Amino acid sequence: MSYFIFCCIFALKLKDMLSKTCEYALRAMIYVAQHSNEHKMVNIREIAANIDSPELFIGKILQSLSKKGFLQSSKGRNGGFYLSEKDARNSLADIVLAVDGDKIFTGCGVGLHYCSEKHPCPIHHEYKKTRKEVYRIYKQATLEHFRDMQVQADANLKRQ
Repeated sequence: MSYFIFCCIFALKLKDMLSKTCEYALRAMIYVAQHSNEHKMVNIREIAANIDSPELFIGKILQSLSKKGFLQSSKGRNGGFYLSEKDARNSLADIVLAVDGDKIFTGCGVGLHYCSEKHPCPIHHEYKKTRKEVYRIYKQATLEHFRDMQVQADANLKRQ
């Protein structure tokens, strides 16, 4: 199989491997990282508008992530969300694992329930390398990294 065809298959498969909840969680957490700190919170309305998400849905996602220790929240009229220095050390891989589990990093390239070195699917060996690379990319992308990226603060987080 050519590398180009393999990459196309992987890109299509990757799109389906993240749940909608996880996609929104990643975009929301990046937005919070870029626009908050321990002295400045962002509220649900602002987050939802800037990532093109329903407010109630993103509110539930962020409350869940807050309970799991990924960000801080404050209730009330001036409430919202922010990242502490500790929270900012989390990576996108940590968020994916918390929301969707490890399927994106361990799953089969053609969707088999059981795929291994002993019983590989047709693209197992190439897909395994690519999965490892995807994990590396998500693991290296910490929220702290997005907080420090002032130039990219306006990066598109809306699904068009």
